[in-house]
Amino acid sequence: PREFKLMAFLIEHRGEVLTRERLLDAVWGYDNVPFTRTVDMHIQRLRTKLGDAGRMIETVRGFGYRFRANDRTGRTA
Repeated sequence: PREFKLMAFLIEHRGEVLTRERLLDAVWGYDNVPFTRTVDMHIQRLRTKLGDAGRMIETVRGFGYRFRANDRTGRTA
């Protein structure tokens, strides 16, 4: 259920860089948890489950994650 909620949130905010803190708050309801790797672990699991499509979840070093997907014109969003 958490992975689904995480994926849905990433898709809803595609193209936007989402910090770990924002993901923790939106998906887990945590506020101010500075040293957790929960988000990283779940992102890794999602990428594994998605196979090649897992590349759509992009790591933005020093900031967080972004979901990238092609729009209908073939451009990357």
